[in-house]
Amino acid sequence: MFGANDWFTWALLSALFAAITAIFAKLGLKGIDSDYATLVRTFVIVVTLTFFVVVAKKWRNPFALPWSTLNFLILSGLATGASWVCYFRALKIGDASKVAPVDKLSLVLVAVFATFFLGERPSAREWFGIALVGIGVIILGLKR
Repeated sequence: MFGANDWFTWALLSALFAAITAIFAKLGLKGIDSDYATLVRTFVIVVTLTFFVVVAKKWRNPFALPWSTLNFLILSGLATGASWVCYFRALKIGDASKVAPVDKLSLVLVAVFATFFLGERPSAREWFGIALVGIGVIILGLKR
């Protein structure tokens, strides 16, 4: 059931850890600036991933990577940082049960961007599921 190449299992684990992250982050934001909290979280991630990469003997010189790969990873890192800053600010002032689902509007955006920029073609069934997520975000955003 759980293989190294089983994308669905890894995606479910990602969702589980993202959910736990939202709860721990909301609890950890009490009495602390959200930007500073993001920095602390990022430091923990850097230390943890460095440990994993070194122990698994996967370390490579990042400057030996192809230029386009390095550029896209840098851009991805910048986008991740911006996302985390915005996410933590939203969590600081909003309910985790509302912020996290709205954050998942990224699912809809990824599908649209992947269609235009990567040439991916989600099926009608997949677009239906993606649309349901978008509708859910709209419902959450409506004023009562």
